[in-house]
Amino acid sequence: MSDSSTDESLPDLSAFLQTDSYIRHYEGELRRRYKRFAERLAQLEEAEGAFDYFTLSYRSFGIQRRSDNGLVLREWAPGAEAVFLTGDFNSWEKQSHPFTQKEYGKWELYLSPKVDKSPAIKHLTKLKLVVLTKTGEYLFRISPWAKYVTKTLDAITYDWTHWDPPQPYQFQHPRPPRPSSLRIYEAHVGISSPEEKIASYRNFTRDVLPRIKDLGYNCVQLMAIMEHAYYASFGYQVTNFFAASSRFGTPDDLKHLVDTAHSMGITVLLDMVHSHASSNTEDGLNYFDGTDSCFFHGGSRGNHSLWGSRLFNYSSWEVVRFLLSNLRWWMEEYHFDGFRFDAVTSMLYHHHGIGTSFSGNYSEYFGIHVDEDALVYLMLANHILHKLYPQCITVAEDVSGMPGLCRSIEEGGLGFDYRLTMAVPDKWIQVLKEVRDEDWDLKNIVQTLTNRRRGEASITYAESHDQALVGDKSLAFWLMDKEMYTNMSALTAMTPVIDRGIQLHKLIRLLTHSLGGEGYLNFMGNEFGHPEWLDFPRKGNNESYHYARRQFNLVDIEHLRYRQLYAFDRDMNLTEDKYGWLAAGQAAVTTLNQADKVIVFERSNLLFIFNFHPCNSYIDYRVAVEHAGKYKIKLNSDELQYGGHGRLVQDTEFFTEPMPFNGRAQSFLIYIPCRTALILANEDIDFRH
Repeated sequence: MSDSSTDESLPDLSAFLQTDSYIRHYEGELRRRYKRFAERLAQLEEAEGAFDYFTLSYRSFGIQRRSDNGLVLREWAPGAEAVFLTGDFNSWEKQSHPFTQKEYGKWELYLSPKVDKSPAIKHLTKLKLVVLTKTGEYLFRISPWAKYVTKTLDAITYDWTHWDPPQPYQFQHPRPPRPSSLRIYEAHVGISSPEEKIASYRNFTRDVLPRIKDLGYNCVQLMAIMEHAYYASFGYQVTNFFAASSRFGTPDDLKHLVDTAHSMGITVLLDMVHSHASSNTEDGLNYFDGTDSCFFHGGSRGNHSLWGSRLFNYSSWEVVRFLLSNLRWWMEEYHFDGFRFDAVTSMLYHHHGIGTSFSGNYSEYFGIHVDEDALVYLMLANHILHKLYPQCITVAEDVSGMPGLCRSIEEGGLGFDYRLTMAVPDKWIQVLKEVRDEDWDLKNIVQTLTNRRRGEASITYAESHDQALVGDKSLAFWLMDKEMYTNMSALTAMTPVIDRGIQLHKLIRLLTHSLGGEGYLNFMGNEFGHPEWLDFPRKGNNESYHYARRQFNLVDIEHLRYRQLYAFDRDMNLTEDKYGWLAAGQAAVTTLNQADKVIVFERSNLLFIFNFHPCNSYIDYRVAVEHAGKYKIKLNSDELQYGGHGRLVQDTEFFTEPMPFNGRAQSFLIYIPCRTALILANEDIDFRH
């Protein structure tokens, strides 16, 4: 598979330089990075025939069943003296089935079919690799390519369970088209039930996917799917990269979840952790072949000092094979639609972001502190994913603000589609913690929401799973705190705390959604103001599941105000779905009145009006618009069904007058109640898209 994109004339930096003049000083660095990427890609193609073949190595490593039911096993263990296979099939004889050593640290074993022509190892057989180290020690290991690992209740470590079902799952539904406006529902399968237990893939498919569809989200981002021995790690300490977590069900259960989401038109992203790996040895990759440098950097460079995890050696040919094949596995085997790459900052820099605050000075993004092996790996990953799956979506979690992260590789970038705007949730928490409502600095809030790199798409969020974790508070908890337990009934009058919390919860989310980026993200349950934080079972809480759940049942109780927040979140998404502001260019802010606490802006031919003032309503407030015509309210946070006060007549028509105002030729007067947000559309414009 030859690839013209590695042409010497590339990258074409003209667009990059035009939108970011600061990058001109580093033009040579961008070209040198691209050259390293192109050379690496060419090496893969020359050695393996095509990157397609190289990245499908999960079809040749691990256990492979041939058409005659013979089994071929292949492993990479360069530090091993010998490798054996043991398990139920040979009564756990340690040395009866030795692998043959091949070149480049590879080992192979062939198992002929049984007399009855069935495979020597049947479906769900327990297995282990036995690695004899150079020092004479025997280590029991799980294959890095294992597709399924399980754990019994009384066991400490996971077992390698051979997954080869007689009737493999057959997908029924094609991938949906890539959404032009990405509205992401970040979700964790295990906590997706109100019950104090680990919920299953089937539970999520039956109970949560319909809610996601109803809420108007067109994408679900699944966390903690790659197997992790420690549940409380939230899935970020991966032990088995090719295994879907068995605590939630079988691989087929996960395939059914993805398939069902696709039938609903919902895109599915996987939280991809290629930034580090669990330090577990018996059921992880650590010391797989008896050395500390098989998959990882040896010595201190291979250890993350804060996370206690191991760091991949991205310069290693076989590590790149393993990681790129891992991406292909989840795309091919499970039909995921893309990935949210975790902890990209840790990958990009030798300092991993530890003790580093990024000021935005461009010298921070270039130089010896950049891990160019990791950077080239990310370029390879994005190149291969987008070449093979043009509809694939890749999202980078990067706090550094690396320029070009979300530009195409041909333009001098790293090839991601979106970056997460991690400063936005921090800003909202800081405002709620430290500033009185009447002192909110709207200019600073708007600056935080709109401060993003031109030509690079962002996914913005008011809060994610990070803000829901124990030790922090969700927005709803910052706003309403303990009154959420006692005063959320709509059968009684709202207390001042609940009134403020309900109104600001809606305004914060809509402002973030409409002003902040080209995509929007919400963590499950936060849309209705989930009253509890998130804490997994651990010694510190007596292994309790009380906080490791999401109480969706609260939305189903008609008289609770959680239902009102849910309704607003749904209609906010459905309004975006109709008018498509996320796919439009950046908003044009026409009013930013600090004293009045009013923000007015236009985006996608819609007019957005926010009054954050805690008590001042404005009867005849002039707002500027680009287009003349009749305007009508399409979303009004003050409606009674959203927990508002019903102070506006919903079907009021507003007619522009040719009175120039705030840089626009047209304007009109409108009543804006305090703590209210409005979206208006010009009835004379055809919004079909």
